[in-house]
Amino acid sequence: MDFRPELLIPAGNIESFHAAVEGGADAIFLGLKQFNARGRAVNFSNPQLITMLDIAGKRGVKIYVTLNTVIKNHEIPELLEVLNFLSQTSVSAVIIQDWGIWYLAKKFFPKLVVHASTQMANHNSLGANFSNKAGIDRVIMARELTHPELKQIMKKAKGEVEIFVHGALCYSFSGLCLFSSYLGGKGANRGQCTQPCRRVFNDNGKEHAIFSLKDNQQIKFVPDFAEMKVASLKIEGRMKSAAYVYRVAQAYRKVIDDHSTLAEAEEMLKWDFGREKTEYFMGGKVRGSISDNTNNGIFLGKVNGLVNDGFLVSSKQELERGQQLRVVNKVGDSVSVKVKEVAEQNGKYVVSTPKQIRKGDDVYLIGLPSKNFSSKFEDLKHKNVKPVSGAFKRKIRQDIEIKNQKGSKAEFFVRIDNLEWLRKLRVDDFKGIFLDIPKNEWRKIPFDSPFFKKNLFRFNIELPGFISENHIDELKQDIKWLFRKGMKNFVISHLSQLDLLPKGAHVIANERVYVYNDAAIRGIKTFGVKHVTYPVENDFENLQKGTSRDGLVPVYANPELFFARMPVDVYNPENTFVDNTQNEFKRYVRNGMTSVYSNTPMALMQYANNLKKNGFFKFLFDLRTEAPSKHLPVKLFKKFNASEQLQPSTTFNFKKGLS
Repeated sequence: MDFRPELLIPAGNIESFHAAVEGGADAIFLGLKQFNARGRAVNFSNPQLITMLDIAGKRGVKIYVTLNTVIKNHEIPELLEVLNFLSQTSVSAVIIQDWGIWYLAKKFFPKLVVHASTQMANHNSLGANFSNKAGIDRVIMARELTHPELKQIMKKAKGEVEIFVHGALCYSFSGLCLFSSYLGGKGANRGQCTQPCRRVFNDNGKEHAIFSLKDNQQIKFVPDFAEMKVASLKIEGRMKSAAYVYRVAQAYRKVIDDHSTLAEAEEMLKWDFGREKTEYFMGGKVRGSISDNTNNGIFLGKVNGLVNDGFLVSSKQELERGQQLRVVNKVGDSVSVKVKEVAEQNGKYVVSTPKQIRKGDDVYLIGLPSKNFSSKFEDLKHKNVKPVSGAFKRKIRQDIEIKNQKGSKAEFFVRIDNLEWLRKLRVDDFKGIFLDIPKNEWRKIPFDSPFFKKNLFRFNIELPGFISENHIDELKQDIKWLFRKGMKNFVISHLSQLDLLPKGAHVIANERVYVYNDAAIRGIKTFGVKHVTYPVENDFENLQKGTSRDGLVPVYANPELFFARMPVDVYNPENTFVDNTQNEFKRYVRNGMTSVYSNTPMALMQYANNLKKNGFFKFLFDLRTEAPSKHLPVKLFKKFNASEQLQPSTTFNFKKGLS
């Protein structure tokens, strides 16, 4: 066996760190207290990181630090302190999502090795190689890749590639989910996800977890990944127990080292106490990847009754002291119970616990008695770090300041997903018209009509959010055809799509290319992007605190909350469903991708005067999912010009703030 992929294991607390080291990790990924996508994990202080680097270094284990959230403008000074600290340690890499961190790290902290988080939504060789050109050493690919796609990517990729092989799956592409943010301002891209994909929705009277995926398990493909020379196999689970980390690490360690131990390793993983398992797209079958059981663990049975300081449960699984149980009530609230005393009574197990349990609650086995790992460090180490000087901070602040912006008159852009809109719009009202239409309809665009020739300068072709590896060459040819027809304006959904465009193209980056801070805008514009689009989940305070003023502000949209490759069943013929607070959502399937939108639009018309007063002058109406009509654009302009609220609508996070 010539090539062995790195085994990369999560650590969300000190016990899990020790479990990862003992379990056979080649590398460990973990977060500090700030800027990581598992904000609900315990995470680590600076002295704890120094201590772990010492322990791991003696065992030949690398440590990668996650800085995989988007950064708000007011957080830049704190981010600089973190980057400065990490640049003076022996961390092997930082894992990032935000192009602002990329820009700051590459320009001002060049000693840091950078890995692109899966939240950067890289899903093809375009993304891998664009990242490599940008000085990113490793790309963590999207979980939605098929086996043939990964094989092709590995033949073309010029840098290291990492993939997730085990653990929880997000329904939406990682990094492209706004559902949690929409429901309460807790942004998944800010490390605050409230897991709406695990919720039960009412779908035409049927209550089911429409989007709850089983857990990822790719252990049988480890020999294939080694043959492809995938650099790193990553286990998800910074919120998981040390026992989970240890067991899963041991199982994958076995197979990486000796492919003949696959059957033994698979047996070990039956007791990882996650959800049911799926090989997902890698296994070639996605039907059956959705599970109505949203809980981790092995279902034992229901609470049959209560006794003094305990409860009764019938179970075919033998219960023993030291096991971990989770008891879940009908509304999904749960308590964890460690079995300290257990007895049998009339064929039922009596579990002693002082915690509040109700008859009828579900009982899950979530852990076996296992090796104990220390929850503290015996000798906490410290490191003297040269602080960031005030002069250096000012230099960086001046560097990322967005200057030379002009504009006082409002300019409007509109996005449409149906060519029928061209009969309804007054095109003279718009500086730009984004055509977000299926690729197979590009050749239906009436380029030769007098109307289109006259207004060609207004039109922008929007590239899709997902481009499979097999369609890259075909898409390049279609774009060349558009260029020959005179189309020079494009809207990109991923920075790597710049490599699809001929020289001379004019480029706007849409909302999927996240810009939450000046550094991100500064970095993205170094690639030749003319204009950016501010995130639809952004808040006004963050917009104000930045110096950028020439980006597009979405002021009307039905926000896309999920963007997924995974199909789902919705029984309502209207494709609508509601949550427990009667918010209504709708599923759309386009180009083989599934999107979920809120049926209540986000509208910021009442803030029009305030936005203009603060120097913003480019505004976007996103009319996707709306039926083509002359009435709606007229109504939007009327409300905007009067700075009046549109009803019904929400303001998303604009006023209440993005956490």
